[in-house]
Amino acid sequence: MEFSQGWDSLAVLIDDRWVERRPRRPDVADQLRRETRLLPWLAPRLPLAVPVPAVVGESPLVVRHALVPGAAIESPTAEHGLAIGAFLRALHGSPADDAMRHGLPTAAETRDDRAATVRRFRAEVVPMVPADRRARALAILDAAQDLPADTVVHGDLGPEHILVTGDHVTGDHVTGDHVTGDHVTGVIDFGDTHLGDAAIDLAWPLYGAPAAFATAVATAYGVTDALRRRALIWHQLGPWHEVTYGADIDDPETVRSGLAGVLDRLDLTAD
Repeated sequence: MEFSQGWDSLAVLIDDRWVERRPRRPDVADQLRRETRLLPWLAPRLPLAVPVPAVVGESPLVVRHALVPGAAIESPTAEHGLAIGAFLRALHGSPADDAMRHGLPTAAETRDDRAATVRRFRAEVVPMVPADRRARALAILDAAQDLPADTVVHGDLGPEHILVTGDHVTGDHVTGDHVTGDHVTGVIDFGDTHLGDAAIDLAWPLYGAPAAFATAVATAYGVTDALRRRALIWHQLGPWHEVTYGADIDDPETVRSGLAGVLDRLDLTAD
């Protein structure tokens, strides 16, 4: 049964206990192989369950991991925030040199990818922004160019990748149901893991989640003012990716949705 609509890979459930993933595009194969080297090393360091994939087929490439239990979080609470803050503190405390020896992209690769992304945003997204707001859009891109690349990060931490379970669970992430649970059980989808800016993983927790969750994450993690300011930049950049993804798949509605998000977030300020 297919249960993932991810941009990069196709995921199916096998025997109600295994997740098998195949790359949707040839360039994703290296990403999946990297996960099979990195996550077995990283998982024991983390306080929540994460996928631990292994290669089970080569032609075509297939990787498999045990199903991480739980459902995508819908109503984040302070308890959930404490768990995620502790998780991120552990993840970000992982030794970068060891992580790179297990396949994590280097800081140079991160900076090259970031520069290419910013160039594309300047060329394709900025012209869509109303002229009177382009200066602010360009300022955000300028700020993004110089953000750190020194920490092991998840790279795409949002509610769809945080799993919970508890007394009120009514579904699971296999079916795509979203529920309110009592406990965070795991974090999934490490396809964007890289050596980057710790603040990228705080963008949704601090600026997209309910206040009680955000406060608890900040407390458990020990968020500084500098981290909070950088997290806002990453939060503002999120919809830019939706715009270019919509262009890649020739979906005007996705482009429009992404642009609306870009404009909504342009003038946000750090708390």
